[in-house]
Amino acid sequence: MCRRTASLAGAARFRLTGGMKPGPRLTPLAASLPATVPFVGPEAQERSRGRLFAARLGANEMGFGPSPAAVTAMAAAASEAWMYGDPENHDLKQALASELDVPAEAIVVGEGIDALLGYLVRLTVGPGDTVVTSRGAYPTFNYHVAGFGGTLHEVPYRGDHEDPAALVAAARKTDAKLVYLANPDNPMGSWHGAAAISEAIEAVPDGCLLVLDEAYVEFAPEGTAPPLDPTDRRVIRMRTFSKAHGLAGMRVGYAIGHPDLIGAFNKVRNHFGMCRVAQAAALASLRDPEHLAETIDRVEAARVRIGEIAAANGLAALPSATNFVAIDCGRDGAFARRVLAGLIERDVFVRMPFVAPQDRCIRVSCGPEESLDLLEKALPAALKAAG
Repeated sequence: MCRRTASLAGAARFRLTGGMKPGPRLTPLAASLPATVPFVGPEAQERSRGRLFAARLGANEMGFGPSPAAVTAMAAAASEAWMYGDPENHDLKQALASELDVPAEAIVVGEGIDALLGYLVRLTVGPGDTVVTSRGAYPTFNYHVAGFGGTLHEVPYRGDHEDPAALVAAARKTDAKLVYLANPDNPMGSWHGAAAISEAIEAVPDGCLLVLDEAYVEFAPEGTAPPLDPTDRRVIRMRTFSKAHGLAGMRVGYAIGHPDLIGAFNKVRNHFGMCRVAQAAALASLRDPEHLAETIDRVEAARVRIGEIAAANGLAALPSATNFVAIDCGRDGAFARRVLAGLIERDVFVRMPFVAPQDRCIRVSCGPEESLDLLEKALPAALKAAG
């Protein structure tokens, strides 16, 4: 019997007999959770389809690419990949502190906002603790809350905007540990001005923490974000290099908050979670403000183009302060899902909000002209096929 045949036979015997032996002893909480993920990645969709997407416009990635300085830094750091990354992220934290004019002790760096949200939930939420979010908002936060046994209380959107006043009121009513608010918002691209966010922070009840997700803040109009105040114990601000800096694949995020809270992350975080290449990329990108400004200009132009494509097909593009645009398909969620399916069938990857009435929209990431050309070509056919 050849080695490959023997290996396959062994695997078959393992599958047949595995049910006779005790399995891993999951916690009751883990055993009760569905085997799911917040998003099905485009790669998984490509594998199931049997072909690649021609236009990747669904994951809010920066299709214009990272800073050339960051690419050079990553190439240089690759030869040092045999070493662990600095577990304190010292150089990147110091650079962020200087850029943001806050103490380095008020910053924690982590493997994207997703990981930082997980660490924060682990620090603050136990089984049965209440957490408040918007219905249909960023699902990865909800995923972490479920994973640590929290009870999620959801507040409806108001006019395609998250509702800060209603979120804070729900937090007070439910004695919530955390209340999550994204500004600008994903998936709708809407935003509130700094005054509304400051009012929400002032109204946060004692013992509750406002988790302010600012992943898209670089794209927002001036006056969207209130001033950073790391002495305020009521709020933690989450930011990322995944969007405007074009480093989604490097997984670099950071949070700004009171040093006591930031210091607590050291109790639970993965101290070697940040690789050397990612640290080098983020640091180089931070030192290239010209490329960041150019990227923001290109995103603004792409938002205009997406709006024009929508209008040419009788659809309305919602105002956006992000690197994506929500397009109102003008009917219900079932129709929008058919439009989305039609685009995917035509090799254009987009996504859509999950919850009504926002699910009447599809969500299109800003991208290079050639990708938007493919969207422009595919959308009329997708609408016709959707009926």
